[in-house]
Parts: sequence; structure tokens; C-alpha cells
Amino acid sequence: MEGKPLDIAVLRTFSPLDGLKKENLNALMRKTVLRELGAGRVLFKEGDTDKRTCYLVSGELQLSTEGRNVTVIRGGSPEARNALAPSQPRRFTARAITDIEYVSVDSDLLDVLLTWDQTGTYEVSEIAQSQSSDSDDWMTVLLQTKAFHRIPPANIQAIFMRMQRMQLRAGEVVIKQGEEGDFFYVLTKGRAVVTRETPLNREGIRLAEMGVGESFGEEALISDARRNATVTMLTDGTVVRLGKDDFRTLLNEPMLHWVDQADAEKLVAAGGKWLDVRLPSEFENFHVDGSINIPLYFIRLKLKALDMAVPYVVVCDTGRRSSAAAFLLSERGFEAYVLKDGLAGNALGARQG
Repeated sequence: MEGKPLDIAVLRTFSPLDGLKKENLNALMRKTVLRELGAGRVLFKEGDTDKRTCYLVSGELQLSTEGRNVTVIRGGSPEARNALAPSQPRRFTARAITDIEYVSVDSDLLDVLLTWDQTGTYEVSEIAQSQSSDSDDWMTVLLQTKAFHRIPPANIQAIFMRMQRMQLRAGEVVIKQGEEGDFFYVLTKGRAVVTRETPLNREGIRLAEMGVGESFGEEALISDARRNATVTMLTDGTVVRLGKDDFRTLLNEPMLHWVDQADAEKLVAAGGKWLDVRLPSEFENFHVDGSINIPLYFIRLKLKALDMAVPYVVVCDTGRRSSAAAFLLSERGFEAYVLKDGLAGNALGARQG
């Protein structure tokens, strides 16, 4: 069920939401809806690890464990002011006795907002600089990616505070293929197109369109290479950007997981896969048996060919291209590791093609 729009006054009846600053509570409200559940249905089960923080708004709900009823919670009661059995994994099963209304909040997003709120140095309005839903929705899009959950809250706070905001016109080039990389970008309003020039197509091959919350420019910063594509605004819009040094210190380093050869082989033996991001010609000449080949510049296009449930050990010759690819994968929720020193620095069971 889609749910109904939520009045901010409802969120203020719950703890610790009632302690959030107005700006942060508004940001949370825009990502939350009022949901309904019929009598007899289960909201969550004992043992679940769903990363949701649930609050009962109306109706009656039964908490039980190992088939034994523990307590009944009624909407509007003092007990309903707190989150329902918040421990993860869940220690109780929650079943609706009557039809109920409830609120479900992303636990990680709530934790980040609470952390920022309590440091006293972050407010949504300082970043968004606008009350439009587009301008601050990009933040919650980023915050709800698994990649940002790996970054210390203090780093996330610093990232947003150091980002610079730029307004752009339709047709304006944000980054150009072949130029040196100097910034990491997030599109906060409007749409953009990614193109790549080839010897046979000087106009550029259209690779992808991007919308609010999508990021770009990281590959060149991580691998110290030139831009491998051009990003052009399709509409008037806004981006925020983070400088190269800040990107590496605050965002890149916490998100990358480096492994040595022994740990990499253990990951693969346990069900992981080798992902080689070199060019096909390099791969054909020399690669690890059983590895998948997706060149770095195709990673964004080939995400659907990868399995979110599989850990990937990303490799290239030195670790530069593979670290850029691993960042892109981690940013999109994949479990990705980078082989230290690359294929050139390890005696893997690689073969000539």
C-alpha cells in the first residue's frame, strides 16, 4: 500500500522525533507516509532485520515472542510514543489486533539526522537553500544508499557543509571528457545526460540520463585519470560539488574496502566473484580464471548484470581503476572489495588468454 501524506504534527508525538529541529523533521516527513495494516496481519516478525523504525499511530497491536503474547499497545497511549520493539534482530512479532495506522522510518536515515541534530552544526536549510522538494530530496536519496551508511556521521556532516552549490542552464557542460578531475558532483535539481566521445563518434555516444540525487565525477578523482565522459545539463538545474582533497579524505577512503590476496581468495571461495575492470584486450591477454570482465567506463551501464547478493573483488593492474569501480558499486549498494596492488602486485592464478 502506498500510504497517505503525513502531517508533521503526527511525527512530533513520537520520541525522539519530537526533539528534532524543524528543518530535519521536515526532511524526514518528506520521506515518510502514514500506512495502514489490516487486523490479523503482521507488521514485523521475531528475528527480522528490516532496518525500519515503526511507530503505532492508531489501533491496537499485539507483541509476542516464541508464540507467547507479551503486551498490547494502543495508538495514542504513552507506550505508543516510543518505537515498536526497535531492537534488531527483532525480539518480538508485531501483529495487528484491529486495523491500524503506523509510520515506518528508515532507521539509518533517522540515526544520521539525530546525530547531526545533536552536534548543532547542521541544518537542511543551509544546504538546500530552498524550500522546494527537489532541492533537498537529493540529500535523502544519498543518505538512504548503503554506501553512505558506511561513512562516519561526522564525515557526512563535513561533506555536506563543504559542498559548493552551482546553478546551471540547459545545455551547459558540467564536466568534459579529457579534462583533469577536480570535483565530485551531485545533481540536486534538473536532469543531465552523460555522453562519451569515440574516434567514430565525435558527437558523443549517449550513455545515460541522470536525475536528482545521482552523483558523478568520482572515477577521475579516485584513479587520477582524466574525465572519461562529458556531463551536460538537459534542463536548467543545480549541482553541489565537493573538492578533490575533501572527496578523498571524507568520502572515498571510508567507502573503500581493500583486501590482500589471501582475503580476496577467501571471499571468492565463499561465494564471491572476481570483477576485472580492465579493457577487453587486457582481459583477453591475462586474467584470473572465473572472473567477469566489465571495463570501468561500462560499470554504470552494466549494473543490472551484477548480483546485489554477491560480494565482488574488483581488480585491475594496479588498483587505480578497480578502486574507482568499487566506489561506484559501493555507492549503489553492492558489497565490493579492492585487491591491494592489483594483478601486477599479486601472484594470482591468472592465465594468458
